[in-house]
Amino acid sequence: MNLDSSDGATPLDPNEIEGLRLGHIATRAELDRWEQDNITEGEAWAFARKQKDLLSDGFIRRLHKRMFNTVWRWAGQFRKSDKNIGGPWWKIPTELKKLCEDVAVWIESGSYPPDEIAARFHHRMVAIHLFPNGNGRHARTMTDLLLVQRLGRPRFSWGSGNLVDAGECRRRYIDALRAADRYDYQPLMDFVRT
Repeated sequence: MNLDSSDGATPLDPNEIEGLRLGHIATRAELDRWEQDNITEGEAWAFARKQKDLLSDGFIRRLHKRMFNTVWRWAGQFRKSDKNIGGPWWKIPTELKKLCEDVAVWIESGSYPPDEIAARFHHRMVAIHLFPNGNGRHARTMTDLLLVQRLGRPRFSWGSGNLVDAGECRRRYIDALRAADRYDYQPLMDFVRT
């Protein structure tokens, strides 16, 4: 099986690869296609009704499970190993709780404009890196749900390109996330609405 990671994608360790439900998958492209079918189903479920517990550990894990459960046995479970991104795996529950509390305060107090709240939420969720795989796609869906269901804004366009395959759009996205790592959110703000 050749699951080489594209630029910025998190490599999967052997234990995580063992969680693959579909034994016929041999390449990253095949994996991406099967995951996309599952993601489409998960997004339809999430957007079908207002999610009362959107900013909760339980909903965030349920959404990941809905988005990836036909492909991965561990869908919806936090990673249990350190990666090339994100902090120590054992801090995930604490960091996620702090993020959800921060976002609730930002919304309540109007700390930032709605699009900036969403961009900051997205950046931190990606930076925490909750799951072994699918973090960017999951975080983009969570961000779009936050925009639509809590902030009364339309979904982001996410650079209007393909963010899964290596290419110019993905490079701009990763560059914008890296700028946000340095507390410069403007490139991400520009990217999400282009």
